[in-house]
Amino acid sequence: MSPNDWMAGGTPALLAATVAVFVLAGVVKGVVGLGLPTISMALLALVMAPAQAAALLIVPSLITNLWQARPWPTLMRVLRRIAGMQVGVCVGTIAGALWLGAPSGHWASVCLGLALVAYAAWGLFGTPPAVPARHEGALGVAVGAITGVITAATGVFVIPAVPFLQALNLGKDGLIQAMGISFTVSTVALAAGLWLTGSYTPAAAGASVLMLLPALAGMALGQWLRDRLSARTFKLCFMVSLAVLGAYQAAQGLAG
Repeated sequence: MSPNDWMAGGTPALLAATVAVFVLAGVVKGVVGLGLPTISMALLALVMAPAQAAALLIVPSLITNLWQARPWPTLMRVLRRIAGMQVGVCVGTIAGALWLGAPSGHWASVCLGLALVAYAAWGLFGTPPAVPARHEGALGVAVGAITGVITAATGVFVIPAVPFLQALNLGKDGLIQAMGISFTVSTVALAAGLWLTGSYTPAAAGASVLMLLPALAGMALGQWLRDRLSARTFKLCFMVSLAVLGAYQAAQGLAG
């Protein structure tokens, strides 16, 4: 069922399930700073096409990412450090949308899921990655472009953006803010890509707005939980969440 059909008369059960998906995705995002697109895309794909699910998550993703991009006093400092990556994200997402069309493809989901699992395993058991300061700019552009193409193909903008941001050693709060900035840019670029391929209509935007409140409620709860986690516990939750999200993403792709 598409967002248009959902607005026109989706069943109460479907409405409740959709709200629950966004509450759950918001909680995970509030705790570890990511997961809303991945969880939403994976679960909503059970009842609608990937392109339709991507259109439904645009507004909740955009607003929760803007919220996550706070605090404003440190915004420009972090943005300057990852500016090249954001340029790459925009170029990669728009080019990928025009090249690949709307988010689709089971093997794209499988590859993304396996990449998430591999990175989580590396983060838990391997040596933490590091990026030399002199290479941050050029590598950021390349990482952003690759992330953009993957976003266009799957509707999810985690790999390889998150590993790169973590490698910058920004600290817990700095990493959360940098992901908020990057995900905001990715969401806007994805919306542009969906619009260019005819998948983002006014009706889809209206349905997306309705899912904002449950996503914000879930995120508020998740942030409350994150404030009570130590740095070590946060890293464990962060990596385990990536592994679970990746395994689920890969399983959904194989099942499709």
